Amino acid sequence: MRVMAQQKAPAQVWSEAKAKTWYAQQQWLVGADFIPSTAINQLEMWQADTFDPKTIDKELGYAQGIGMNVMRVFLHHLAWEQDPEGFKKRMDEYLAISSKHGVKTMFVFFDDCWNKVPKVGKQPEPKPGIHNSGWMQDPGQPASDNAANSPVLEKYVKDVLKRFANDKRVLLWDLYNEPGNSDKGSRSLPLLKSVFKWARQVNPSQPISAGVWRWDLEELNKFQIANSDIVTYHDYTPEAEHLKTVQFLKMNGRPLICTEYMARPRNSLFGTVLPMLKKENVGAINWGFVSGKTNTIYAWDTPMPDGKEPKLWFHDIFRKDGTAYIPEETNLIKKLTGR
Repeated sequence: MRVMAQQKAPAQVWSEAKAKTWYAQQQWLVGADFIPSTAINQLEMWQADTFDPKTIDKELGYAQGIGMNVMRVFLHHLAWEQDPEGFKKRMDEYLAISSKHGVKTMFVFFDDCWNKVPKVGKQPEPKPGIHNSGWMQDPGQPASDNAANSPVLEKYVKDVLKRFANDKRVLLWDLYNEPGNSDKGSRSLPLLKSVFKWARQVNPSQPISAGVWRWDLEELNKFQIANSDIVTYHDYTPEAEHLKTVQFLKMNGRPLICTEYMARPRNSLFGTVLPMLKKENVGAINWGFVSGKTNTIYAWDTPMPDGKEPKLWFHDIFRKDGTAYIPEETNLIKKLTGR
């Protein structure tokens, strides 16, 4: 008599003890959201004809030089759909470069921010003085509302996760950046639930998470925190307010990683926030690294159509040649990382 193979039940959220053990094995995590300065968006970073290992190598060298040990890097399903094997090969090449510089990687799958209709092929040129003028949502709008897209997205997530499920160069899988952004609200919940389900079915050795970012998205926040192995979050407020966020999220009993902070005109600063995060043993990943085609030296809501350099950069740490925008900042990062 043939015994039917039982379908393996999806893995469960890590216990608090497992999450704390994992976190204790890491050095204090410090890094940035990274895209090479030669790419305007995730597609330009990952498509075969514009993938730029030379710039990636040079710029991750800047990170190594100030003691950064983790980068958060956005993927895009359209680049995978074009060429799944080539896409994974480029991910592998990226990881070989990052690993050489002592940098682990947190990959991001989906994203509700900025432009709604991503298209493969040649990407747009930057619009002068406009923050993230060419950044693309993934899967986009209205694509994220269409259940017919689920089979492709499921195949993408599982294919990538299976390929790198036991890769020690990957720190964590960030399944969905800012779900509910671009006025989507709870319409993002079905895809958010699906991507967690797909990830649990693969059950990678690395933790999975999706960062909370806006307090009024209660339905999304509740799901994200309940289903994340490690709690991740975004906070662009000054130190005192940011500390309150940390204290509040610590009530969940899980390690914390801040996956976006640092906006100089908003007083979210390396000089104040970073020492606080170290004291609280919270991972610290700021938005922006090398000033380039993403235009994130400009503020979200303050375009400068003449394209002049703003008096105070919004994000970013280095100029393309590796010169620090504010040397006191990079000296502080070195000091806090023991570089």
